[in-house]
Amino acid sequence: MQSFISETLDTILQNTKSFENVVFVLPSQRAGVFVKETFKKKISAGFLPEIINVGDFVEEVSEMKKIDAVQLLFHFYTIYKEQEENPDSFDVFSSWAFTVLQDFNEIDQHLINTREIFVYLRDIHRLRKWSVKGEFKETELMKDHFSFMEKMNKYYDAFYEFLIKNNIGYQGVLYREATKKTTEFIGKNQHKKYFFIGFNALNAAEELLFEQFLLNGNAEAYWDIDRTFYESQHQAGSFLRKYKTRWKYYQKHPIQTIKECFSEKKHIEVIGASKNITQIKYAGEILAKLPNYNNTALVLADETLLPITLNSLPATVNAVNITMGYPLKDVPTTSLVFAIFHLFINQEKLEKKKENLFYHKDVIRLVKDTTIYRLLQIDEQTNIADTLSEAIAKENNTFVSQEEIVTFLSVVSEEIKKTITTIFNPLVSISEFLNRIIELINLLKENTNELEKEYLFRFYTAFTQLQNLHNEFGYVQDLKTLHQFFRQLIQSESLSFQGEPLQGLQLMGVLETRVLDFENVIITSVNEGVLPANQQQNTFIPFDVKIEFGLPTYREKDALFSYHFFRLLQRAKNIYILYNTEHDVFGSGEKSRFVTQLEMMRDDITEKIVSPKVVTSPVQLKEIQKDEKVLERLQELAQKGISPSALTNYLYNPIAFYKQKILKINELEDVEETVAANTMGTVVHDTLEELYKPFEGKFLQLGDVEDMQNKTKELVTFYFSKHFKNGDLSTGKNRLIFEVANRFVENFLTKEKQLLKDENNQLKIIATEQELSSEIRVEGIDFPIKIKGIVDRIDELNGVTRIIDYKTGMVDSTNLKVIDFEVIRDLKYHKAIQVMLYAFLYTQHTQFNFEKSLEAGIISFKNLKSGFLQMNFSSNYRKPDNAITQEKLEEFMAEIKILLTELYNPTISFVEPADLPY
Repeated sequence: MQSFISETLDTILQNTKSFENVVFVLPSQRAGVFVKETFKKKISAGFLPEIINVGDFVEEVSEMKKIDAVQLLFHFYTIYKEQEENPDSFDVFSSWAFTVLQDFNEIDQHLINTREIFVYLRDIHRLRKWSVKGEFKETELMKDHFSFMEKMNKYYDAFYEFLIKNNIGYQGVLYREATKKTTEFIGKNQHKKYFFIGFNALNAAEELLFEQFLLNGNAEAYWDIDRTFYESQHQAGSFLRKYKTRWKYYQKHPIQTIKECFSEKKHIEVIGASKNITQIKYAGEILAKLPNYNNTALVLADETLLPITLNSLPATVNAVNITMGYPLKDVPTTSLVFAIFHLFINQEKLEKKKENLFYHKDVIRLVKDTTIYRLLQIDEQTNIADTLSEAIAKENNTFVSQEEIVTFLSVVSEEIKKTITTIFNPLVSISEFLNRIIELINLLKENTNELEKEYLFRFYTAFTQLQNLHNEFGYVQDLKTLHQFFRQLIQSESLSFQGEPLQGLQLMGVLETRVLDFENVIITSVNEGVLPANQQQNTFIPFDVKIEFGLPTYREKDALFSYHFFRLLQRAKNIYILYNTEHDVFGSGEKSRFVTQLEMMRDDITEKIVSPKVVTSPVQLKEIQKDEKVLERLQELAQKGISPSALTNYLYNPIAFYKQKILKINELEDVEETVAANTMGTVVHDTLEELYKPFEGKFLQLGDVEDMQNKTKELVTFYFSKHFKNGDLSTGKNRLIFEVANRFVENFLTKEKQLLKDENNQLKIIATEQELSSEIRVEGIDFPIKIKGIVDRIDELNGVTRIIDYKTGMVDSTNLKVIDFEVIRDLKYHKAIQVMLYAFLYTQHTQFNFEKSLEAGIISFKNLKSGFLQMNFSSNYRKPDNAITQEKLEEFMAEIKILLTELYNPTISFVEPADLPY
């Protein structure tokens, strides 16, 4: 395969012997590297020509310097403030200024008469306001927009004047100025010969420049176009056909560089793949089959897939040259910078600025960022980030002070301690805040790998530039504005990779393929809406105005990408075109129209659909065998005691029981910002215990309950402060939970009063929160098993002993209605198991005389109107059977013993249930 660069140089070498005063102008910097390399192979000795890209060429002709978008924005705001009586704040301004600058750039590149277009735009908006009766109603937003459109020309003129005066500008200004200085520049450089190589879609300024150079006779243009596209009405050749008819130079001179490569024999595969990840993985498979990558390009139509692609390249790819930016928003350092911003943004939002307190999640997010976490590693076992997060959870601190953080940093080096402490300093100024980040980057660079150094350096330059601009202009007045501006900046900025451009696999975006040819080409994401991109354009200039003034629209953009796509295929031998077959909400899943065109032009295309090989394996439930260690631990548990809740936990999920009771894994302790359900339950239980404890062994009187009511709020507050450490109960959800807990206790006491108002009722409190235990023997188990539990309340109402369990959750009578104890393993009856076990323990503890009546049940605070919900052993709802007899308890315990036999049986494993409800 002979590339376009090679063909062009062969043609130039036939007529040009010395390259001392020759300039090659190319569409991109990358193309220049390939031109130099090819040139070196074709000449044995002599001068290389000067090789520049079109941007540098225009800068040279215009005698002006191009500045970046951030600097441009700050300069534009200076001019805007001079023109406006009531200017927008910088953050509001930056939200629309990028679009305006983009429009200015396009207008200048296409040499549009600015006065005409801005008056045209202004008149359109005036017409929209006009009505026959003069009844047009304007909202504030519309007023602002119309006012803005009236002033567009004023902003443009003032800004253009400023840029010319300072000899700086955006691309469009350089183009407009270059066209004014072309004749003068050509006059100065008559001794030089210019070659314009590999261009296609030119803006109006480039057209004017190139044609003037050609007409002068000291320039030549080499276009890369195939006869198939040029001599038909194909979109890919539309630009060159336009130049052929419009340019005076081509009225007299033919276009000589038209080749016929596209019609040659090629191996083309069009591959549909489900989802982006499948495309990239399949591209990796194609690469793995290639013998080498010296003439291979992997082209990503969707450049956001670069991170996935880098992780999907086969091991055989030992050298890769990336010619696209890695989006800054995907760089790990971005999350670190945002973590620092969020410390202070949330501090202000949560009104903790005065106390200089930080939200605990923001602090943990920062110290557990990979780079900071590495700094805080003391030894293999100890990391300060972990120690700090454990302490925050233990103390239940929703907010953390700088002093608390500093106490944990005492064991690190002085430099690390100083830099990290500085991050948490109260906010003084934007300049000082930027300085903190720069200092942190300086510290981090000492302890990172090569790739992380690249990330950090990119952010170092970005923040240094921001600091310089802030010191010069002072437009960023608060952190919120800086945060928003930083967010905008990283959306558009990228990290450039530096590699060996002539070796290995070439990984590039579509625009980077200009002028270059490859033998093997793999293109991914060739979907409608990606290649070509969708029709949406961010602009203040309507479509019809663009047509009227000859500005490019999505049509020209489509033609541009059509050219790039088909040009890439012209000389390639093996072509793999991948597209996503899956539809989503944005309507992807349709292959690009370019692929359909290609299929109509050629009959040697292989089409196929690929999908990941899905290997289905039967879902295996977790199973843990009982070895010696497990049985040893179960025996320890039998000695220590098994609680009713542990038994129901085993019934619900044996694996969870194994983790908690055998492995002794506790739940991860975390900061409790909102009162948890179990915390509220504990508060209610403790409050009732405190209220009823003094009356143990006594008959309760109406006056006693009234005294309790006076103490309720104070006790609820006390127990919340005990169990909800450092939590804020004054506002929000927590305040509501506090009031609910207080209302639970008050309603309970009201119910108690109603009971005691009837003089016939005698209520004696026997015990509260009583610990009970009993050892039982189970057939086949060599040792006794201890059952233990804490009963919330035992009382005697009119001679009937009642075992009562408090539940802050919802319970109804059906949970306690048991006709046959064989069904008791069902989740529905787990509360009944607890109550019955408490009843068993009580009868064992007191050697209960079953001639007396015994009842057991639950008081549900969410179902207080139902009162005391008792165990019911009757199927007849009209005649409940609530009495707990010796026979019933024996029948119940027989089932419990079967359960314990299963638990202690070495041959029965812990198996995860197949149908866990939660």
